[in-house]
Amino acid sequence: MKTTRRRFSLCMLASAIGRNFALFQNEVANVRLRPAICNETFQDWKLADVCHVIKRLGYEGVEVMPATLSDDPATLSNAQRVDLRRAMASEGIVYAGLHAVLSAPKGLHITTPDEAVRRGSWDYIRRLLDLSADLGEGGVMVFGSSKQRSTTNGSSVEDAVKRFADGLAGVAEAAGERNITLVIEPLAPHLSNVVNTLAEAVAMAREINHPAVQTMFDTHNSSAETLRTGELLRKYRAHIRHIHLNEMDGRRPGASNYDFKALLQALKDIDYQGWVSVEVFDFAPGGERIAVDSLQFLRAQGFFSR
Repeated sequence: MKTTRRRFSLCMLASAIGRNFALFQNEVANVRLRPAICNETFQDWKLADVCHVIKRLGYEGVEVMPATLSDDPATLSNAQRVDLRRAMASEGIVYAGLHAVLSAPKGLHITTPDEAVRRGSWDYIRRLLDLSADLGEGGVMVFGSSKQRSTTNGSSVEDAVKRFADGLAGVAEAAGERNITLVIEPLAPHLSNVVNTLAEAVAMAREINHPAVQTMFDTHNSSAETLRTGELLRKYRAHIRHIHLNEMDGRRPGASNYDFKALLQALKDIDYQGWVSVEVFDFAPGGERIAVDSLQFLRAQGFFSR
């Protein structure tokens, strides 16, 4: 009954938002590359304030880190979910999805040999699916979260990879029913020893063989790749559903020397249509400065029109 009431409330909210937002969604759906930014770039800002600023700057979407919403995001009330959805919609900002999905609450781990912890962590992911669906339609859930998926308690990499795949397979159908794409993010070897390349991520997605499980490309996490960007993206184009933009050292795009022109050409070559989301790990310049400089640089590279 509670779930039914929540769904009903959110449906009523979607209607109340009105035709303007629907028209906005139809308009941006035709854009090849859609600029988004992760909300934790702004550190302790409320999501409503982030959306207000990034809309003014020229972004179209926001990617949400669950830990910025609550110490236990899946327990957010129906009213809180409605408020968050309204905060994005009222600014004309589209919900792109969740990333760092295991960043809160504490104690989650999806590949540990401790069955109780692992089962609890995947049960939490099921609850997070509900949160994501309540925040917006068609979002991604990015499985980065290096500490919560790396080998632990004496586990081998092979066993950890199998547990990762089994867990994703177990929630894939529920994700598909909610129009959510579970995205396996290859991580740089210094961050995790479980799934470091697109080849490994795609192999896992193909093994699971469900349309709700795919992968992505993150510039910062490409250090283990041996192919050039263009060749890499062309080879695995069928499974790439999301893009993160940053420098190899974690700063904002343009702060170092990553070859973003080559990436742009590769995205054109594969006819990628979707979010390209700024995700940084160096917050020192401040959220607004990072957002301004990133978008200005990416526009100069040809990613987006002004």
